Parts: sequence; structure tokens; C-alpha cells
Amino acid sequence: MKLKPLADRVVLKQIEAEEKTQGGIILTSAGKEKPEIYEVVVVGPGGLVDGEEVKMELVPGQRVIMGKYTGTNVKLEGETYTIVRQSDVLAVVE
Repeated sequence: MKLKPLADRVVLKQIEAEEKTQGGIILTSAGKEKPEIYEVVVVGPGGLVDGEEVKMELVPGQRVIMGKYTGTNVKLEGETYTIVRQSDVLAVVE
């Protein structure tokens, strides 16, 4: 089964936390912070949303930053995805 977002929705997958700090210290699972960086998995077609034309600027594979409590979490085939509107994405990580 595949997710196909509608309108201006974007499906994101959270990037795993780092195993080591920059200084080389290995972290336990309790010490890892959940990053707020996500990878774009699939993007909706855009179009007319609330009476305004929305052009989709995100593309699959991009890394983005999103707010902590934004979106809807969905579990599908053992993976957790977050579905948000394109306008909920705060920034693209380059």
C-alpha cells in the first residue's frame, strides 16, 4: 500500500537521531534527542486550496525542518510517517 497525499499535503519521514555526538561520545537511546528534520517522501499535486492556487515547491528526497507538534502521524507497514500541509514546513535543509 502506498500513501498518495491530496492537494497541498506532503508525506514526511523523520530522520533517525545520531548515534554519536560531534565529540565522538556514543549515545544510548535515552540520550538521543529526536531531530526535527524530516525527509520528504511524496508530495501532493497542489492546485486549488481554499480558493487559492498552490504550487508545490517541495520535492521527494529534500530534508526539511518542521515544528514539533505539527502534522498527523500515520503508521503504515511498520514505518511512521507524518502528513502536513506544505505551508507547515518551516525550512529546507541544504
